[in-house]
Amino acid sequence: MTELTFTRTPATRLSDAEREAALVDPGFGNRFTDHMISIVWDRERGWHDAEVLPYGPIPMDPASSVLHYGQEIFEGLKAYRHPNGDIVAFRPEENARRLNESAKRLALPELPVELFVQAVHELITVDADWVPSGHDQSLYLRPFMIADESFLGVRAAERARFLVIASPAGAYFTGGVRPVSIWLSGNLARAGRGGTGAAKCGGNYASSLLPTRIAAQHGCAQVLFTDSATEDTIDELGGMNLFLVHRDGKLITPELNGNILDGITRKSLIRLAQDRGLTVEERKVTVSEWRDGAADGSITEAFACGTAAVITPIGQLKSEDGTLVDFGDSAPGEVTMSLREELTGIQFGTVEDRFGWVDRIIAAGE
Repeated sequence: MTELTFTRTPATRLSDAEREAALVDPGFGNRFTDHMISIVWDRERGWHDAEVLPYGPIPMDPASSVLHYGQEIFEGLKAYRHPNGDIVAFRPEENARRLNESAKRLALPELPVELFVQAVHELITVDADWVPSGHDQSLYLRPFMIADESFLGVRAAERARFLVIASPAGAYFTGGVRPVSIWLSGNLARAGRGGTGAAKCGGNYASSLLPTRIAAQHGCAQVLFTDSATEDTIDELGGMNLFLVHRDGKLITPELNGNILDGITRKSLIRLAQDRGLTVEERKVTVSEWRDGAADGSITEAFACGTAAVITPIGQLKSEDGTLVDFGDSAPGEVTMSLREELTGIQFGTVEDRFGWVDRIIAAGE
């Protein structure tokens, strides 16, 4: 088992009153906890210098390779305060495994799963007071890895740094769980065959920012991307996976084709649905199928899912050609909301975790 001893440099903490004020309405990604994690890697020594540091700026040479060639990956997961006082994380091992898949594609070093989980535990333990207890609130953790060797040659860096920061979080979309409108991107793609679409790297999100801005101009909260080679085959949203619900309860979601992210929320929902006896089809899904199915009543619901927003019902799909899908007053649908309630119930400790997904970090009273 790979473990390192973390040295701790205490931070200047906010007062209890200041922290509680920040937790009343934290938003998403606006405030950060007192500490962060840092672990260094280089070719000769491997992973070393594990530290718990005060949250703050990262010293960086202007020639650091991440600034020039984008050699960077990240993850996102949440910690929750349960009604009994326990503090838990949701499936951190899955985030660790996915980080390593991204690392392979971006030519970064793999981080042992147990070291990733240890780093998450260290940060949550030292900043436990930042885990909120309000409705639909959690502590969002952002592990990330950057190449920080200083050079300008085009090659994989031989030095990297893994960090974890944390931010108290409320609802991702303002206004609670309400159906959102989605914009179909036309000539702007997120990823291509053989590219980095399946990796969780900053470049994928950078390529989604302009289409997302265009979506907002049309009153849409997210953008839907298709396979650039077909223009009709659905990949994913700007930062979320997509599910369609058939009138018989069957779930349909785009297959993992190398263009889209293997979402942990997606994976969890597939397991929950199958455990209920529902059929889940992971296959090629097209915009045409969604449009025609919504029109003839065979597709009755649609939702997006991801760590930040969990499950968000979709009310409309819009494009330059007009509104392609409109579920009207039927959104959000019964299957969408039922799955959301079960998954969030497991995460928040109000529904039994029969899958062993919850990782207890701090027991009540400790």
